[in-house]
Amino acid sequence: MLGMFRSKQKIFCIGRNKTGTTSLKRALSDLGFRIGNQFRAERLVQNYARGDWAPIIKFCRTADAFQDAPFSWPYTWLILHEHFPDARFILTYRDPEDWFRSLIRFHAKKFGTDGNPPTREQLQKAEYRYTGLMWEFNRAVFKTPEDDLYNKEELLRGYEAHNYSVRHFFQDKPNFIEIDLSVSSDYRRLCEFLGKEPKYDDFPHLNASK
Repeated sequence: MLGMFRSKQKIFCIGRNKTGTTSLKRALSDLGFRIGNQFRAERLVQNYARGDWAPIIKFCRTADAFQDAPFSWPYTWLILHEHFPDARFILTYRDPEDWFRSLIRFHAKKFGTDGNPPTREQLQKAEYRYTGLMWEFNRAVFKTPEDDLYNKEELLRGYEAHNYSVRHFFQDKPNFIEIDLSVSSDYRRLCEFLGKEPKYDDFPHLNASK
């Protein structure tokens, strides 16, 4: 097991969105880590889409721990490891079917109508950070057809491919851990991984209804 966390190290939460990343953010904050500003991070979507990694790496100098966009997106973790090989990498996992249902519920509630996931036009007009950002997110991360944005088969394929790639790359590396936030004992595993004393017995469960 890794020793105590050093102040100059970074923590990257590289599990896909809707795998408990908000709860993990709270857990890390309660353990004393400075969390990257999510508002600023999400506005890096165009850099991500272009493969312009310099602004993303620069942003990583601003805090201790980072989660959600663009850190949860495909292949960001590979660039992060290249620049921060001694960082701690955390893959949050959720059952694929549960992940898909959570994603659909969240997007339908926030951006769709009548309980249906949003259309291309709705995402393009959605007001989140700035108009159309959600459409930029969708095209940068998902490879679904534009007339079937929430195609279950394609979304699950992307989710599984992300997890497989991360596990394969980090399988022999000691600075990696995979956790499931529905497993209470994984909280203590996480604290041990980070060299921190637990603050409570389980993860704080936020956004549970989503």
